[in-house]
Amino acid sequence: MPSISFGGLGNGIDFGQVVDLLVQVQRQPIDRLTQRKLTEQSKLTDIGLLGARLSSLQASASSLRTKLSFDKTQVNVTSGSTKTLLSATASSGAAQGTYTVRVNQLASSHQITSKSGTAVSSIDTDIVSGASGTFSFQVGSGSVQTVNLSATSTLEDLKDAINDLGAGVGASLLNTGTEVSPQYRLVLSSNNTGADYAISITADDTDLNTVGSGVDTFQAALDSEVELGVTDVGAGTQAITINRSTNTLTDVIAGVTLNLEGEDTLNPVSITVSQDNEAVKESISSFVKSYNDVISFINERTNYDPQTKERGIFVGESLPRSVVSSLRGAIFSEISGLTTLTSASQIGFETQTTDGTIKLNETTLDQALSENYSAVRDLFIANTTTGTNGIAELLIDAVDNLNDVETGAFTLRQEGLNSAIANFSSQIDRKETQLVKFEELLRIKFANLDGLLASLQSQQDTLNARLGQ
Repeated sequence: MPSISFGGLGNGIDFGQVVDLLVQVQRQPIDRLTQRKLTEQSKLTDIGLLGARLSSLQASASSLRTKLSFDKTQVNVTSGSTKTLLSATASSGAAQGTYTVRVNQLASSHQITSKSGTAVSSIDTDIVSGASGTFSFQVGSGSVQTVNLSATSTLEDLKDAINDLGAGVGASLLNTGTEVSPQYRLVLSSNNTGADYAISITADDTDLNTVGSGVDTFQAALDSEVELGVTDVGAGTQAITINRSTNTLTDVIAGVTLNLEGEDTLNPVSITVSQDNEAVKESISSFVKSYNDVISFINERTNYDPQTKERGIFVGESLPRSVVSSLRGAIFSEISGLTTLTSASQIGFETQTTDGTIKLNETTLDQALSENYSAVRDLFIANTTTGTNGIAELLIDAVDNLNDVETGAFTLRQEGLNSAIANFSSQIDRKETQLVKFEELLRIKFANLDGLLASLQSQQDTLNARLGQ
């Protein structure tokens, strides 16, 4: 709007300040709405943060939800060899026991090179005597791969063309001479290990003459070979020889991956796969920590300080109470259908009366895992055989219910807050528009009043001047 100023003209009243004060008074309802909007926005933000913590809790519960995810195994590898022969990792479903493995041979990739007699002194030397030529090779029983060469093709050109084929073979150049008198040879290396990936050259029109002169083998194409078990005629045992094209064996011992690293035909490797109670305990401890993170987050925001009279953002909110009630119900309810262990309190879950968090009694948990491992597991998992739903399953369901897109307490509260924020924004915009008009009218009125007072003052001055003559 156009600027309206007040002259004053000696009347002693600053109407501009009066208007500003009246506008400030009129703005107070807007300020209150703005503060309420900010409060709702803060609640919405913190509810989102609470939701993130619930997701973390649900993820922790997922690691305890099924037998496969609950069980943890550890692998111990020992050998009398002076070399590292293999490393091993096990999935949770690995068959427990002790296994003997002898590493007789590592898998290797085929690597061949052109003969020294056909080496060239420069990688830029032409290697095709005729007007054109071809170089063809085959990997195992795969299709024949062919490179077409011109009369001016060099050893570098041949190497690059082979690599450009992407045929499972890498080409490189090897200088078997000296820096002063180089002697370059072509090297072909299979990208895969195993006897099935041996390289054979089927045609060679270059001066390398790898078909006629043959090639030198740097490394043979070999399968790995291990023996599982021990041959003992007296005991009636017979080791099994297993060959694979790779040094990573996933099907020798169920659920165990063997990474072969060295050969020793005299010293076998002993592999022990056992239950890892410590790892299970860590998963349960992580679950408790995630639960405590949720409870502590809620506690911080529902606190009321009687001295400062400061209220947490969640004071008066029903959602946090619903969250705590749902989580506690899932964790501490009696699991129907179980007999040996039926409650989390039996494995060391202790609720702290001061803040509602859980303290994990590790001694109790250790004893339960040692004496009743399967019962502890059943207390957490969804057991399809018995039809029981344990703590982890119940908690995941509880969080899912809170987040249900139609009826979930989280969803409904977030929708309510978003609606309230939008409503406050609408009210604020409407009142801001009204306030602008209010201020404009005030300024016009006081400008008129200012003009009237100025006119009266002028008339008074004129009368005084005449009376004084």
